[in-house]
This record gives sequence, C-alpha cells and structure tokens, in this order.
Amino acid sequence: MATNDRSDGSDTHNSSKIKRRDFLTAAALPIVATATPKSLVAQDRATSSRQDNIRLGIIGAGANVRAIQIPGFQQIAGCEIVAVANRSLQSSQRVASEFNIPRAYGDWQELVADEDVDAILIGTWPYMHHTLTLAALSSGKHVLCQARMANNAAEAREMLEASRQHPELVSQLVPTSTSYVIDNVLKRLLDENFIGEVLSVEVQRLRRSFADFTGELDWRHDSEFSGFNVLNIGSTYESMMRWFGTGNRIMAQSKVHVVNRINAEGESVPVSIPDHVEVLYELVNQAQVHMRFSETTGLSNGNQTWIYGSEGTIQVDGRLNVFAGQRGDSELTLVANPVPQQAYYRVEEEFINAIRGIEQVTMATFETGVQYMEWTEAVHRSAESNQTVYLPLA
Repeated sequence: MATNDRSDGSDTHNSSKIKRRDFLTAAALPIVATATPKSLVAQDRATSSRQDNIRLGIIGAGANVRAIQIPGFQQIAGCEIVAVANRSLQSSQRVASEFNIPRAYGDWQELVADEDVDAILIGTWPYMHHTLTLAALSSGKHVLCQARMANNAAEAREMLEASRQHPELVSQLVPTSTSYVIDNVLKRLLDENFIGEVLSVEVQRLRRSFADFTGELDWRHDSEFSGFNVLNIGSTYESMMRWFGTGNRIMAQSKVHVVNRINAEGESVPVSIPDHVEVLYELVNQAQVHMRFSETTGLSNGNQTWIYGSEGTIQVDGRLNVFAGQRGDSELTLVANPVPQQAYYRVEEEFINAIRGIEQVTMATFETGVQYMEWTEAVHRSAESNQTVYLPLA
C-alpha cells in the first residue's frame, strides 16, 4: 500500500447532476497522496512510558495472521508480540512456539486483561470482531481488526461509536489489498478526466470452477460466523469506494446453488449464504454499476472490470492489467503501471506509526468499515425483499 490512500469515500448526494470535480472529490484523496509519503502528523493522544515500545497481543492466529501480520509486526523496531490467544490453549501454544511469543492464553479474555498488552490484533472470523473490539477498547487497548469488519451494519456502527468514545486509542481495519496494484493508476486516469464523465461500470468477480455439490462447510458459507458477508462483495465495494466514492440505490438478487455442504462431523447441512449474487447500484453522479459475484461459474472468463465514460473506456483484466482507449481509437491499449507507482501493503507499519503519533490511519478506518458493511447489508436486504434499498440504512 502506498502511503496512504483513502477508501472511506464520501456522502452520497441526491442531486441529478454532479460536476466532474465534485465526483472526483467524492472518490478519494488525490493520487499524489497515495504515491508519496504522507507528512507526519502529530496526534493528540495520551502517552505512556512504553509509547515507543509497543507490546502487541493477538486474538485469532489463522493462516493470514501467521503468514502476513505476525512477520510484519516482528519486522518493526520497538514492536513486540507478547501474547497470543487462539481457539484453544494448545493451538495458542503452537503459535507461540513457532513465533517465539512469550505468553499463550486459552481464553481471549485473559489476553484482553493483560496489563502488559498495549494493542490487540483481532484475527478471528467476523462473528467475534464486535465483541473483541468493544472489550479491547474498554480495556484501553489499541485495535487492529481483520476484515470483514463485523457480521452486520449494526455491529459495525457500535464498533465505530466505541472507537469515537476512545479517541486516545487507534482503531484500524485491515484493508482489502486485492486492488492495490491498480488503485493508483485508476485514480490517476479518472483524475485526469481520461474517460470524461463516468456513465456505467461493469464488475465481475467470478470463479472459473464449477459448483462443488460435495463441498465442505467453511466459515464463509456459515451465517453464524460470516453474518451478511457474502463472497467478496464487501472487499470489492471497498475498492470501488477508493475509485468512485460511495454508492446508493442498491438492487440485488442472489442464489444458493450448493444448498448443502459437509460440516466437520461429516454431516450434510443446509447452507443459507448465497454463492451467486447480482447487484445494481448508483454512483454519486447516478452512473449505474452492475456487479456479478459467483463461485459456480465454471469456465467463465474470471475477474473483469469495465469503466465506460463519455469519452473513453477503461478495462482491468483478470491479471490486473489496465487497458484504456478514447473516442477515435480503434482498440484499447495497455496502460503503463510501474511498480514504484503502485500501492503496496504496509498495514502493520501504519498501525504502529499511528499508535506512536507519527501518522494517521487511512487504510482502513472504522468509518470505511461502516460504509462497506451498510452496503453489504443493503445487498442482503434487497435480495431478501426484492426491493430497492437506500443508504444510510434505516
């Protein structure tokens, strides 16, 4: 992630027409903010004798936490992972042994109560994010929470309110990194007015495998653990907010093609989370966005993004190559996207810097999380009711 780009978007307007400059302002900070280091910002936070030596506890040490975030934190000078609580004491001890973490807990409440812990990384599935965030903040701990933010919008709003009641603490979400490679180049093209007024957007996130009717039940297919989070609709909308700002007027249809899955006990159990979703919504300028998500689209052409404007077109293919063309061109051409100008992952560094008061969190704020959780729940409500749903949710 380049330092630093905003994904929290802006308020949706009801006006029938919007100026190009207003539309771009609604999308995000200017591109220069993501391609150059952000000025160090002094924070008005309570300080302690341990301000420079940050001691971190981890609740939930799954694959991503072990592969990415633990190594990321351990590379930061003055940051020490001092405790871990996983699903059992035994699994906590295995993680502690693997990464030389001094204390392993069998209960997350013990870790939250540990006075030697300054900050907590929440790496659990979404169903625990609300409970753990509120407990950590009330115990005076900084919080970095995995995406998706919560099970539903109400939980997300309560998390945001709790963070606002503790302005002396840092509250951050792990942002989606799936669009880092293209975020900057897309915002540059839009900022340069390359395609003119955005007229419509087509987004598809399709697996190329066929429906697995003997598939296992994992947490992503279990509403108890995943809530309203379906496929990758929330993370895709988070990326869309970086490019275009927030949306409104959501209409959706969904389908469960694989109606039963095999649980850990070998039993076939019913599934309620859709594996195929179609969404329509509007951008600030009333441009229409059509999104398709599916894990049952065998031999499809995979992930694609098309942005159609009054004067040009942008395409992003499944390998995150960006192509563009303008009125008068006969075909799209590849857009240069040099690696040094691309955004890159630096979540752990940003979190620790924010605690130390040397930069502000922008990727991703709790405000961003509330926005994508409200949109995610709006998709669910529309699909369930066959009605248009407007934001903010009532």
